[in-house]
Amino acid sequence: MSERRRRGPQPPIKKRRTKRKAAMALSASVMAMNTGMADSASFGQPVIDTDITETVDPTQTRVMAHKLSVSQSFKQALVEEEGVREVVYRDVAGYPTVGVGHLVLPEDGLYVGQRVSYARILDFLERDLAKAEAAVQRLVGDLKLYQHEFDALVDLVYNVGEGNVSSEESPQLNAAIAAGDYDAIADELDYRHAGGKVAKGLAIRSERRAQIFMDASYDNPRVQT
Repeated sequence: MSERRRRGPQPPIKKRRTKRKAAMALSASVMAMNTGMADSASFGQPVIDTDITETVDPTQTRVMAHKLSVSQSFKQALVEEEGVREVVYRDVAGYPTVGVGHLVLPEDGLYVGQRVSYARILDFLERDLAKAEAAVQRLVGDLKLYQHEFDALVDLVYNVGEGNVSSEESPQLNAAIAAGDYDAIADELDYRHAGGKVAKGLAIRSERRAQIFMDASYDNPRVQT
């Protein structure tokens, strides 16, 4: 199975505390963020199915992926998983990264060490989510999904990139989708290797992704109850 796009090294404890505070602050803004159809497709809210002119609840009925966008519950979980970096840094592969795991592009006009505003971080997140949603829609085609199944697949694409879920890189995932085998799809959500080794953070994220897909549970497994 292909490796995910690798993140940079973990910051020292003091920086991690700052990062955690930034994530908490950003979370409030994320809850109000729009991503295309985000308001109409938020978890627990109905989607208007224009094909059949009636209200369909994607938490109770599977619908076409093009009618969905990520839920607010997923946005919260994503911020918890990715964290928030306000200063552009290089990940272990040397790629400039900032915000909620945003890979800096030439058109962003940013350089390593530059601080980015929350407004711009939210803009990056909105655009990155929209790209991931579109990638999932392409990936699943006509396969219908529950809201939580869609969210889990968006997390996968956001985490590893669209190229790593292609038929060439992830043939078993694509075969499961083609067969409409939801249990097999869940089995293929496990991407936990970085640098040829199992990364604890990726393993926990894969477990969380699977619980979202199978049980619609967005709870953070790192939090002790």
